[in-house]
Amino acid sequence: MVLDILKACLQRYPDSNFIKSLHQQYQDRGFLTKKQLEGLHAKAGKAEHIPPGKLATLEAIFSKMPNRYKSEVPVNPSPIYEENIPIKLFIASILQKQPLHKRVLELKAKFETNTPLNKIEIGELQRFYKFFVKPAP
Repeated sequence: MVLDILKACLQRYPDSNFIKSLHQQYQDRGFLTKKQLEGLHAKAGKAEHIPPGKLATLEAIFSKMPNRYKSEVPVNPSPIYEENIPIKLFIASILQKQPLHKRVLELKAKFETNTPLNKIEIGELQRFYKFFVKPAP
């Protein structure tokens, strides 16, 4: 299908380097990129002797192809792990009251190695903080 349009365009525009290049690439690789197909469609649309059905098929082929965008480089890369100050304070204040609490020491080690704490572990810390640090009214 694409080869038919390329051959018809070569007959219509024998001196066009663009069409010759597309034909050569199609022969070598067996496919054309979306932008190349769009350019071929624009060039073939100007030729009178190419059937409109083939042009519509070519348009359908490149309209189904995905758009490829180059992503922009982020200006300031964000840190992988951001330290959470309240968690650091929770751990310090709990260990001030109970310096040998095994679970809090385990969470402190995890926190210091920049491993994020999950919601359950943060909930445990809050519960320990309420129990050990904040007195019940």
